[in-house]
Amino acid sequence: MEEKAVASVGCREPPGPPRTVSVPCFNISVDQDDILPGSLRLIHELRPHWKPEQVRTKRFTDGMTNKLVACYVKEDMRDCVLVRVYGERTELLVDRENEVRNFQLLQEHGCAPKLYCTFQNGLCYEYMPGMALGPEHIGQPRLFSLSADVPKVEVLEQELAWLNEHLSQLDSPVVFCHNDLLCKNIIYDSTKGHVRFIDYEYAGYNYQAYDIGNHFNEFAGVNEVDYCRYPAPETQLQWLHYYLQAQKGMAVTPREVEKLYVQVNKFALASHFFWALWALIQNQYSTIDFDFLRYAVIRFNQYFKVKPQVLALEMPK
Repeated sequence: MEEKAVASVGCREPPGPPRTVSVPCFNISVDQDDILPGSLRLIHELRPHWKPEQVRTKRFTDGMTNKLVACYVKEDMRDCVLVRVYGERTELLVDRENEVRNFQLLQEHGCAPKLYCTFQNGLCYEYMPGMALGPEHIGQPRLFSLSADVPKVEVLEQELAWLNEHLSQLDSPVVFCHNDLLCKNIIYDSTKGHVRFIDYEYAGYNYQAYDIGNHFNEFAGVNEVDYCRYPAPETQLQWLHYYLQAQKGMAVTPREVEKLYVQVNKFALASHFFWALWALIQNQYSTIDFDFLRYAVIRFNQYFKVKPQVLALEMPK
């Protein structure tokens, strides 16, 4: 006779300190040799709004200890539920109660996926996008030397408040901006001597100095970032002189150029901050083969590196 799925029935609370995050525990046992029926019963409890006929499953390569199946609807893996079934008699070697406590502790500190529930012989948890590494990957320096030194949320909130207060005092005009003028978005027609911009997904009204500062940051590149390529002051002043002259249609004074120079380099900080946050979001959801986390760390590091230099810049008298 089939057992009814009841939360907190047939499951024992692990000894030791109380769990910081409460998760349901279902009195369901999943057959190792026929995982799908039991998995669907669990999905019915965890995702009752999913229609059974729409639920898709994907078996992952069997591990050496456990078996794993992914359950999702349509092609959307963002709300995918992973069902992990413990290997037979593995409790002789693995303390499953301690495993759950560790899972919850790591989840609380942002180091593990969400734990959705436990059941008699396994647990269900959040799917984490990415690629499981193989022997050919783990020896790559870009992987084992990557520092995920992302600032804490409290630090980011402080910096955001500081940027908002500091940059709003610079009196940079609001204009229609491209907001993503990296090299590949600029097309040069040598036969006509024309430069045109493409890809307008981030275009919109913004501070003039932000668009230029963002463009100067893009001199460093994206795939192989090198801030030694950031334009020197002399190059910037020449660039800004041409820009202002074209904008005004008349001669410009050195003071006007110097003022824009200060505004641009200060707003370049906001560009680092924005694209670092953008990379963190992409790291969570994007399926593109790019190391977004590494890119976020690079942008944050550059932000904090140049901030003291930028703070020292003063508007011309």
